[in-house]
Amino acid sequence: MIAESGHYALVLALGLALIQSIVPLVGARLRDAALMNVARSTALAQLLFVGVSFVALVMLHVNSDFSVANVYENSHSMKPLLYKITGVWGNHEGSMLLWVSILALFGGLVASFGNNLPLSLRAHVLAVQAWIASAFYLFILMTSNPFLRIVNPPIEGRDLNPVLQDIGLAVHPPMLYLGYVGFSISFSFAVAALMEGRIDAAWARWVRPWTLVAWIFLTLGIAMGSYWAYYELGWGGWWFWDPVENASLMPWLAGTALLHSALVMEKRNALKVWTILLSILTFSLSLLGTFLVRSGVITSVHAFATDPTRGVFILLILCLFIGGSLSLFAGRATSLKQGGLFAPISREGALVLNNLLLTVACAVVLFGTLYPLAMEMLADFKMSVGAPFYNLTFAPLFALLLLAVPFGPMLAWKRGDLLGVTQRLLAAGVAGLVVVAITWAWVRGGSALAPLAIGLGVFVIAGAVTDLVERTGLVRLPFATVLHRARGLPRSAWGTAFAHAGLGVALIGIVCETTWNSEYIATMKPNDVAHVAGYDLKLDGLFQRQGPNYREMIAEFNVSREGEAIRVMTPSKRSFTTRGSSTTEAALLTRGASQLYISLGDATEGAIAVRIYYKPLVLLIWWGPVLMAFGGVLSLSDRRLRVGAPKPARAKQRLQPAE
Repeated sequence: MIAESGHYALVLALGLALIQSIVPLVGARLRDAALMNVARSTALAQLLFVGVSFVALVMLHVNSDFSVANVYENSHSMKPLLYKITGVWGNHEGSMLLWVSILALFGGLVASFGNNLPLSLRAHVLAVQAWIASAFYLFILMTSNPFLRIVNPPIEGRDLNPVLQDIGLAVHPPMLYLGYVGFSISFSFAVAALMEGRIDAAWARWVRPWTLVAWIFLTLGIAMGSYWAYYELGWGGWWFWDPVENASLMPWLAGTALLHSALVMEKRNALKVWTILLSILTFSLSLLGTFLVRSGVITSVHAFATDPTRGVFILLILCLFIGGSLSLFAGRATSLKQGGLFAPISREGALVLNNLLLTVACAVVLFGTLYPLAMEMLADFKMSVGAPFYNLTFAPLFALLLLAVPFGPMLAWKRGDLLGVTQRLLAAGVAGLVVVAITWAWVRGGSALAPLAIGLGVFVIAGAVTDLVERTGLVRLPFATVLHRARGLPRSAWGTAFAHAGLGVALIGIVCETTWNSEYIATMKPNDVAHVAGYDLKLDGLFQRQGPNYREMIAEFNVSREGEAIRVMTPSKRSFTTRGSSTTEAALLTRGASQLYISLGDATEGAIAVRIYYKPLVLLIWWGPVLMAFGGVLSLSDRRLRVGAPKPARAKQRLQPAE
């Protein structure tokens, strides 16, 4: 009965979504408050029923009910409880249910915490959100039902893909979906504003917190996915420019541009048309990522499905929402009034430059992702676009962006003093140049551009610190005054500094890891010693161990440096008999921000293939995004971002007739 209850709850959620997508719009047209308030109650009820459906699927997996096809295909009675739960979204059907549950969650949050919104705008936003939900409920029920029964239930399940039996599955997909799907709120706000024909600074103030929430989760989701691939796949790499990785990067780039564009719109009532377009494009790129993962048009370790029926259905959803929203935008954009003017050298100008570089970088990634697919379909010619292409195109654009980042927060609104800002950033520039000189003198080998890139990272970090120093008066005012000003500084200013510094930290980690990574690949026998980057790694032996649903071969390495024992590292190789496949479990030894990395290959008689890496400052690659997300949380906690529009303005807007 659990499966049937879950399926029935999903059907009821679809019915509620259909009501939510129609009745509030009728109420907005008739200016009937009762009908418009239907959006709030149905959004909360929809969240309840889809939540019941999701919990039902979790229970089926925990109970190992192999009469349900989804459980049989992705679970096993001997699998640890944690992986039974995470296995719920480790497959196409379950992940889509998680996707639409998060969609309903964001709709429920708007219904619960959107009391500061004009009633008509909230009704339109929740109606648009319900359109998206209805389409994906239909997709799940018609092509990807996770509650289908098996006529003759098997005794045992096939087990989850061994690569997915990792703690990363518990964190990465939910965070990524909270980012992907969270941008649906920005999309709904944009379409709702176009339908009402009313877009102003208050709209930007309402939409910015929701965009920031999605951006924070997407930042953490991408970082977690990168680290998961780094330690789980055994390749020692953290980014491969895989099409599905690109599909998560593109909404992040567009979402970052949207955050900055919405800031200009809020402060100066400018860039209205551009901000609305970015809101549409950001979620459109999220939908594109969903299509790439689930359509079967690409082959990837990240891809879920290869059923063309599902691909066609999602393609129709893409055409409906992307085409429909862009058509609405084309029809209404010309009627939007432009806001305040500003000089090219100003904070607005810096944010426009930020948007230009981010969107061009996003277009480069989009081209590199779709061009091979287009060539294969049109010319039957298979090709791949990898790191060399992105190093020549994406990297210079991002370098220019990072060079401009410290200037933006220090320029004045409307008209700025570039020479004055340059003088204030002189110390940051000198710090970057000193680090360039030290790096050139200290290290040998690698790209000649690497020290310059590290200097750029230091310049970005020092620029963020300089901004805080200038705002607090650290070097020119008494300490008590500095402390008072620091306490009074808006949290958004602190958040901006942390987020920008995170970019510099990540850049330093990327450059150091890719430039001065040491590698040792060999076949080793017990008592053999490998020498890597000043470390001695002695293979003491190999032994077998039985896990809950796998058999594991473990290699034991004693690690020492200059004769001093440091630690024992135990990489392993796991064989899953049910799936007939194996995984490599890398061993990591962290030394500061650097790591030793060991993964195992195939075993022969008394010997085993080994990959050993020394990765200098590699952890900075992920500490940077964590710092950026922390900056986002600080900004989100700023009262100015939480209060929305003042009540008098809200009351005035409610009285305005909808256009």
